[in-house]
This record gives sequence, C-alpha cells and structure tokens, in this order.
Amino acid sequence: MNASSTIAQLHRERPKSQLLRGSALVLALFALWALVSGEIAWLDLFCADRLENLKRFIATDAYPHALKEDGLSLGGLLGWAGAIFEERGASAALRTLWISIAAIVIAGGVAAVLAPLGARTIMNCDPFVIDSATDRRRCFLPWTQLSSCVRIGFILLRAIPEYIWAFLLLAMLGPSAWPAILALAIHNTGILCRLGADTIENLDKRALLALRMLGSRRLPLLFGGVLPMVLSRFLLYFFYRWETCVREATVLGMLGVVSLGYWIQDARVRQHYDEMLLFVGMGAALVLLGDMLSLGMRAWIRRAR
Repeated sequence: MNASSTIAQLHRERPKSQLLRGSALVLALFALWALVSGEIAWLDLFCADRLENLKRFIATDAYPHALKEDGLSLGGLLGWAGAIFEERGASAALRTLWISIAAIVIAGGVAAVLAPLGARTIMNCDPFVIDSATDRRRCFLPWTQLSSCVRIGFILLRAIPEYIWAFLLLAMLGPSAWPAILALAIHNTGILCRLGADTIENLDKRALLALRMLGSRRLPLLFGGVLPMVLSRFLLYFFYRWETCVREATVLGMLGVVSLGYWIQDARVRQHYDEMLLFVGMGAALVLLGDMLSLGMRAWIRRAR
C-alpha cells in the first residue's frame, strides 16, 4: 500500500466530531438566512444612484482641490501632500503613535501583575498539584474565589469596546489624549490578562510540579518557574496587541483627540474628501509601520526562545 492510500485510509478512519459538523451546519443555515431574510438589501448596493455617487467621488471629490487648475502631476501631488503632512499630518501621526505606546505599556504592566491571579493552577491552595474537582472544593475558599472573580473581571474589561470606554472617559476627563489612552489600556488589559492566565494554565506542569515537590512556595514558584516559561509568549501577545492599539488610536481620534482620526473627521465634516483620503493613507502607513516593527520583534523573540 502506497503512502497516499494509507493517508486516505487514516483520514476515513479518524474520529468524527459531531459537534464540529453540527456547528458547521448551523453556521451555514445562519448564512443562508442572512441572504434570504430580506434584512440586508444586497442588490441595493449596485443601484444606479450609488454607482453614480461612486463615480462622482472618484472623479471629483477625491481629486486634490489645489491641483484642479494646474492639473494632476507627480510633483504637484507630492508638494500638496507634503505641505499637509508638514502642517498637520506629522504631529497627528506622532501623537497617534504615542497614544498606542502609552496604552499598551499600561495594559502590559497591569496584565503582568493580574494575569497570574487569574490562573487557576497558580491560585490553587497547592499550586500545580491539585487538579480534581473534589480537591478544589477542599481548598481554602478565598484562593479559588479570588481566581474566579479576577477572570470575570477580565471578561468585563474586554467585553466593552474601546470606543465605548473612550466615550465614558471623555465625559469624565474632558478632551485630551487620556480618554483614548485609558480606553485602549482598559480593553487591552482584559485581553492580555486572559491570554496570560490561559498561557500559565497550559504550561507543562511536570517541571513546575517537581519544583513544588521540592518545597518551592507560591511566589518563588511564580518568579523562578512560571515567569521564565511564559515571558516569550507574553511578549508575543504584547506586540500583537500593540498593532491593534496603533489602528484603534487612529479611530479614537474621531472623538476629539488631535490625532489622525481627528483630521479624518475634520476633513469629512468640511467635505474635503481629498484631504480625508490623504489622512487615511497616513493612518494606513502608520499601521503598516507598526505591523512591520511588531513582526520583527515577534520574529526575534521566537528565535531567542
């Protein structure tokens, strides 16, 4: 029997997951219902009025207003874009970047402290030893209750979108960069805490259990055993969430923080769609730069592991 037939036979004989098949069927039914229910007018997207609006936007609204008399040229386009970038774009992009950095530093610092409290393997009365439900019920109650409460807190922090947090904080703190920073920090704290706690729970317990059997207590076990094992993974999550912060910092600027999002909203209100597209392009370039830096850092961390 050749290798391909062996693989095909193993594929046929593998255990079938009824839950997976049922989930796929339910998802397909929901997609079909969305198409035929009439709640979304799919054909309306391609009506004559919308196509005409699209043509006008491309041919007229998106055309740089300052170049309409002299005509479009590469030198003129670069000069127009460079003047706007020097006047408003550079400072807005820099502020957007600083908002994202401040937010992720706050979120990462808080998560480094709180994530172990949400890891049930650490918060057992006997860390990495007690696993059965019967043994957990015999544990000293505050430890297990604290872990459950902390995990619920993680859910609440990330359940509310950044935009809603920013609206609430804007009413309390007034128009400044802090509502955007704290909104991003709160939301990403919940995400990093949950990811960090799950990473700790999924560690290979054999080495940690050996340390525990040698008499290592909770804090020495955490700093001497758990931390070195989860640090590289936590940094991967940290830089991944920083990419998201760069994107969201641009969007939150529409609330009044003088970032790229602020100037995007300002240009839209004044119906200067040429400037709006330019600021959108600046935001995309900033996100691309953040993605490249994050990708490089994550690749370096993987090689160093």
